[in-house]
Amino acid sequence: QVQLVESGGGLVQPGGSLTLSCAPSGTVYSIDAMGWYRQAPGKERELVASITTGDSPFYTESMKGRFIISRDNARNTVYLQMDSLRPEDTAVYYCYGIIRHRWYASPENYWGQGTQVTVTS
Repeated sequence: QVQLVESGGGLVQPGGSLTLSCAPSGTVYSIDAMGWYRQAPGKERELVASITTGDSPFYTESMKGRFIISRDNARNTVYLQMDSLRPEDTAVYYCYGIIRHRWYASPENYWGQGTQVTVTS
């Protein structure tokens, strides 16, 4: 069974930076895509950014220019570098992956447990 393990959340002042990382544990045969969603209190979960194998990254419009998603294919790890953070970026950030855990298996969606990012002075 695959689990996505996130790290890097925390408390930061407005204008500051954080980098989140996420990697799967367990057996992974291939990864079609990985990315990040976030959910602020009282709001719906929203896509932050995603990246597929060989494709350009995708960003939700409000994240462009401040967030950078990258992927280390050798380590099956996805990163989210967040700069110029604002209080409205405060949320639980969830990693997701579309992963095939065996060569014969269909790709499935997996989610991390979430990591809290709090932006406050």
